[in-house]
Amino acid sequence: MRRTTVITIVVALIAGLAGIALMPRVARLGAQTTGDADLAGAARAAVRDPSGHRGLAVALVENGRIRTAGLGDRDRTGQPVEPGTSFEIGSVTKALTGMLLADQAAAGVVRPDDPLGATWPTVTGPARDVTLAELASHRAGLPRLAPDGILGWARILWSNVSGGNPYAGQDTDAIRSAADRVTPDDDDRGEVHYSNLGPSVLGHALAAKAGVAYADLLRARLLQPLGMDATVIATHADDLPADRAHGGRASGRPIDTWSGVGYAPAGVGPWSTAEDLGRLAAATLAGTAPGADATTARFREDENNHIGYGWFTTRHGDHEVVWHNGATGGFRSYIGLERATGRAVVVLGNTDKGVEPIGLRLLGVPEKEAEEAAPVAPVWIGAGLAVAFTFLGGLSLLGTARRRELDRVTVVAAVVWAFAYLGLAHRMGDWSVVPVWLWPLGAGLSAAGATLAVTRWSALPMVDARVPWRRLLSVASSLLAAVLAVAAVSD
Repeated sequence: MRRTTVITIVVALIAGLAGIALMPRVARLGAQTTGDADLAGAARAAVRDPSGHRGLAVALVENGRIRTAGLGDRDRTGQPVEPGTSFEIGSVTKALTGMLLADQAAAGVVRPDDPLGATWPTVTGPARDVTLAELASHRAGLPRLAPDGILGWARILWSNVSGGNPYAGQDTDAIRSAADRVTPDDDDRGEVHYSNLGPSVLGHALAAKAGVAYADLLRARLLQPLGMDATVIATHADDLPADRAHGGRASGRPIDTWSGVGYAPAGVGPWSTAEDLGRLAAATLAGTAPGADATTARFREDENNHIGYGWFTTRHGDHEVVWHNGATGGFRSYIGLERATGRAVVVLGNTDKGVEPIGLRLLGVPEKEAEEAAPVAPVWIGAGLAVAFTFLGGLSLLGTARRRELDRVTVVAAVVWAFAYLGLAHRMGDWSVVPVWLWPLGAGLSAAGATLAVTRWSALPMVDARVPWRRLLSVASSLLAAVLAVAAVSD
């Protein structure tokens, strides 16, 4: 017994030391700087905590002048962020889709109060009666998403676990089909309830009315007139910009890019740069951008928040900011305009740590209001996953190895699960808020449990003779689940 204990402790220590080399590497804003040095310095000062960021691109518009800068690293190899580095911009695209509506309305092609069915006649379900303005302002009573049955929800769940693209395979027909299936919620219609489906339906409806694809309409009516040549919609991996930023979690986990056609008007697939979005912000402030009227606050959300066509207007103390933000699997974005001061800001980041407070500080919004503007994220979920998965497998394996009645297939399942849980903790846990040294402790705990199990291996039966079929079925299903877990966390 003493020899077994010593061996177990030694193996646990070795595994813990090895775990130090393998433990999660939390992203941290790099020291590199490009572009306007003064702006880079101001932006770095606006980053209160560099942990969780990897690289940032910023643009600041003052008195019609656009300045841009890059901070940190665009990828894990240490390449610097440039002002022209491309980032996924996510839901900032909703603001562009709103500008398309304002532009097409000004051109007399559509009217904001036109029903969807008149603009996109192939939509024949109940949603055909919602108006274009309601779609642009999240007031159509549509759900946030409309996955296609249980397989659609399973795909979204799997992508969250694996870090993949939850919108893969969703094309224009999928959005039209979703618009046919959903019934607007009468209780929500007329009130602001954020939706990805609504702006996607709007963008494809405007494109259908023009007889072109959404990406072509956006380029012809908005991007080309503003000289936003670096802004593209990646519908496939081949469309991804060269020398782009690589996205990831704040905890350091790399994340797949999002590409597709269906949800492109809502932010799946668009990439842009601080330089391009700076041009957009300057022209919108000046009122010369196509569809700039989309920023006009038309509908009330609450006392401090209103919305136009895709653009939100929020009061932060004495500052009234017109804005939109964006979030994809591994990127964050923010664009804000303040008409009273003639200033605008763009902040792009290549992790999932919010950049809204940085943008607001650059606009001069007081610290308290800027910090409160950060999206409320359920931090405890990521932290809980990190701690629970790190220790759950090891503790369970130790308990299994010490059981009086045990068989080999049960040991195999417990060992596989212990290390699968470690992998899940490594990939899914939010290590930007949990001490990373906990993970090597979990690795040592799992190794200790595995060592105890190995010392009993020769004396164990292959399977519990009393109920062999039930044990084999249970272990087989457990191993299948563990294999799926391992597949989810592998690169």
